Formats: sequence, structure tokens, C-alpha cells
Amino acid sequence: MYKLFKKDLKLFLRDKRSVFLTFLLPILLISLFAFAFGGIGNSTNSAKPIALLVADVDQTPKSKKLISKLDSLDGLRLILSDLKKSKTQVRKGKYAAVLVIHKGYKDSLFARKNPPVELWYDEAKEMEIGMLQHALISTLMSEIGKQNAQQNIKTYLNKQFPAMDSNLRNTILEDAVKNNENNKASFSSKSVLKLTSISGDTKENRNLGLIQAVSGTAILMLLFSVAGLGTSILEEKENGTIKRLLFSPIKGSTILYGKMLFAFFIAVVQLTTMFLFSWVAFSLDLSMNIPALILMILATSFAVSSFGIFLAAISKTRKQAESLSTLIILVMSAVGGSMIPLFIMPVIMQKIAVFSLNYWGIQGFYDIFWRALPLVDILPRIGVLVGIGLFMTLISMQFFKRNILKLI
Repeated sequence: MYKLFKKDLKLFLRDKRSVFLTFLLPILLISLFAFAFGGIGNSTNSAKPIALLVADVDQTPKSKKLISKLDSLDGLRLILSDLKKSKTQVRKGKYAAVLVIHKGYKDSLFARKNPPVELWYDEAKEMEIGMLQHALISTLMSEIGKQNAQQNIKTYLNKQFPAMDSNLRNTILEDAVKNNENNKASFSSKSVLKLTSISGDTKENRNLGLIQAVSGTAILMLLFSVAGLGTSILEEKENGTIKRLLFSPIKGSTILYGKMLFAFFIAVVQLTTMFLFSWVAFSLDLSMNIPALILMILATSFAVSSFGIFLAAISKTRKQAESLSTLIILVMSAVGGSMIPLFIMPVIMQKIAVFSLNYWGIQGFYDIFWRALPLVDILPRIGVLVGIGLFMTLISMQFFKRNILKLI
């Protein structure tokens, strides 16, 4: 028994890549999840401000003063834009929300009425909206409270001391407001800021959690399935099957493309099955944009199948391929949003996510089922997935010739 143990240990230690991956995988995953949930770099000083679109329809000194006040806050970065363009950008998921200062904001302050201020937001970015709400409502109530105090004092002075010098009256007003910085409006937080979901103008009753679960899990499972199909090349190499095939008039590239075609077919069937199941079991509406859904399934399957072949091509043994695929798929899925929804990740993690295949697939399905975008707006994500597939296929061929065909 000891000799068998010694033999297995020697074989394991000889494979330096497997040893490296065996110990690196848990360390990377622990670091990744700790960072994603805010365990690393959780300093408020290093936090990146939230980008907020602002559409100032009122265009008065009072509305500009409010914008200036909000812009001075550390956690916000205001971007002035027109109303129509802003709503489109939020609907496409480029920004979390747009603050709309409607016409009549200035008049509402003097009349002490509910201010016509509205926050159009994307429900897929709940974490950012929660932080935005606090900052916006606090600032709005402070500004309205000051205006209310100023109006009350002004009315009192005009009534009790109508002959008072105007300069003295202004001085009293300024001092009174300065000494009441904590004044809040008598309105509730709901009346100060109206919240409107950007998807609220559509009739479909969409479930964000369901869309995240279906798209994220589908791509994660697809990656593992296709990676297993890809590593079968190495098993055939070890069994001598590829060597026998090369004695026939078949080229090496034909073997690789044949495997990839099979992986692509399985990926399409698997993805289609998952979405059909979600339709039957959870009432996911697949009819919202059928052409876009078909193209997204094909593009995602192509990218994933080429990735599976790539994992097999860069490995020299089946054991290496299995360890490498587990490491890359888990890390890529965690970063890309399959395991953890992107909207609860720190900003830096959301930036890194664009380098993962999962991100483009999940966001593409979000565009279809959540944002209900037309096909023309989804084509860029489909194009990226196709580009990933082509790039991986070209690289796979080079590694396949070097690591598999030359070693037979």
C-alpha cells in the first residue's frame, strides 16, 4: 500500500501544472469571493462615485443649485444629459438611473408643494439605486427645508415689519437659514422623490431573479458540459484513436473542427432545453424577441464550444485539462455574473467582468428578457460572442497542432 501511495505521489508531483492548480484554485476562489462581497478594499475613501444622469427640464437657478449641491457629494458623479437620451441609456443598462428635474421645480419650492423630481432607474442595479436614494432624498429634503424656512421667515417679516429695510431683511433671512442647516421639508421621502422603474412603461411582468437564475446557471452548466466534451480529445489521444485517424486521409484540423461541431450542437440543444424548461416550469416568456433569442443561443453556443476546444488544446494531459477547466470556468463564472449577480459586486469587479464569456451571454439574455431591447441593440453583444468564438478557434488550432498532433 505504501508503494502505491509513493508511486501516485511521485506522478502527482511530476505534473507541475496540476500541483499548481490544485493549490491555486482554493486560494483564488477564496480571494475572489471575499473581494466580490466587499471583504477586500472596502474603504469608503477608495470607492468609485456612482455615475448618475441628470436631465434638467426646469432650467432655473433653483434647479441648477440643486444639481450643484448633488455634484458636491463624494459618492456621486453627475452627467448632464437630455431626457430622451438619458432614458434610452438607462433602459439599455449603460447607467443605473437618471434624475429628472421636471418643469415647475422652482415654482413648487415657492408654493411649498411636492417637488416634481423623479428618478428613473433600472431595477437590475438595486444596490446602486439604494445608495442613490439615500443621497438624493437627504439633499432634496435639506434644500426644500431651507426654502420652506426662508419663505416662512420672509412671510412673517413682511407681515410684522413691512417697513423694514430690504438689506436688513435679507441679512436676517440669510442668518436664519444658516442657523437651520438641518431643516427638513415637511414632506415624506416618497413625495420628495418619485421613483419610477425604467421597465414600468412596458406591459410584460418580468422577473429579474428568474432571468438571472436561468441565464447565469445555463451558461455555467454549458461551460462545464462543453469542457468535458473538449477534453475527450485528450482521452482519444491517450487511447490511440487520434493516431489511427491520422493514418486515414483525414487532416488534423478536421478532427478538431468535428469535435467543435459536436460540442456546438450539444450546446445549442442544452441551451434550448434549459429555456424551454424555464418557459414550462417558471412561465419565462420566450416570445418577447424570438429572432434575438435564436441568435443569442447560436452565438453563445459557438463561443462556449470554441472555449471548450481551447481548454483541451492548451493541455497536454487529460488531468491537466480537467484541473484547468475547473479553475477557469469557476473563476470566469464568478466574475462574469453566473454565481454572483453583477449589480451586487463592487465597481472594479463589474469592470473586470467584461473580460469573461459569461458576462456577454448573461447581459445578452438580460437585454432580451429584462430590458426588452430590439434586435439591433442586442447585435453588439452577439458580435462580441461570435468574435470570442473565432478568436478561440484560431488559437485552438495552433495549440492542437503543437500539444496533441506533434506528441502522437
